[in-house]
Amino acid sequence: MSISPNDPVTPLPDGLILAIDIGGTKMAIGLVDDDGNVLAADRTPSPANQLGDAMWDALNRLADRVLATAGNPELAGVGVGCAGPMIWPEGIVSPTNIVGWRDFPLRRLLEQRFPGVPVRLHNDAICMAIAENWKGAAQGHQNALGMVVSTGVGGGLISDGRLINGGFGNAGHIGHIVIDPDGPACRCGGRGCLEAIARGPATSAWAVEEGWSPLEPGDPANAETLAKDARAGDLVAIEAYRRAGSAVGVGLASVAALLDLDIAVVGGGLSQAGELLMGPVRLAFAEHAGMTFVKRMKIERAQLDQEAGVVGAAALFADGGRYWNA
Repeated sequence: MSISPNDPVTPLPDGLILAIDIGGTKMAIGLVDDDGNVLAADRTPSPANQLGDAMWDALNRLADRVLATAGNPELAGVGVGCAGPMIWPEGIVSPTNIVGWRDFPLRRLLEQRFPGVPVRLHNDAICMAIAENWKGAAQGHQNALGMVVSTGVGGGLISDGRLINGGFGNAGHIGHIVIDPDGPACRCGGRGCLEAIARGPATSAWAVEEGWSPLEPGDPANAETLAKDARAGDLVAIEAYRRAGSAVGVGLASVAALLDLDIAVVGGGLSQAGELLMGPVRLAFAEHAGMTFVKRMKIERAQLDQEAGVVGAAALFADGGRYWNA
């Protein structure tokens, strides 16, 4: 449930996880029980200037509001999903979409903010992946990729039933595999990355370069408007989503061949376009998936969607630490 400063106090039981989802455009915080139920939640836009102190202050205000409205329950843990890259498990973050946080000691500051409460922090796309494996579309699968196609493109990997972290906690980061070596420059410093082609701002920017402008005057030239115009039959908008979806499908075929996966779950803002994106994803995957063990991978849209970040942050404490092997 969403809360506001004027809501009456509704005491919640002790032993909940304070689950925090931090991104460049919004922050969300929820109180989550052992079964993954979000009992209280709220969100706020990230400060426009994204200065380090402003982000930290906004995070604390949001946490105070959620906790106060829930009667300040005793916490069992604080779980955090934050945009990366990061140094893990230390929780020192340098998100590409939060310009004010460079080598920001987020985990240490939260441990000071909540003394005596364990704090676990991971990449936000990894939190999405474990949320979908715990309670969403990838339940029951031992080998799964969860990916977010939004402002950026990220992912998390479950292999043989365990979260794979990698050396710095960035394993599964499908957004920076190379789709086209001669493709557009990427924010990471590389060229032709999946993120550079398929992320929302890149998709709408490509459409603008190809002559698209919103059909309805006053609509912003973003991915959401692009999807609306594609549904209305705008050919450039349709092609922009085909281009993004094809890049995702090619990337998934490569990852499936490398990792022998059961399922890939696609979430994030661009996936809200439904078959505009997912149709080209499946077509490109089918074209590039050659071997039988690659073809067997299912591709599904995320089920948890808006709650995935919060549920995934709480999942860092789920099932006796199944998703936390620091």
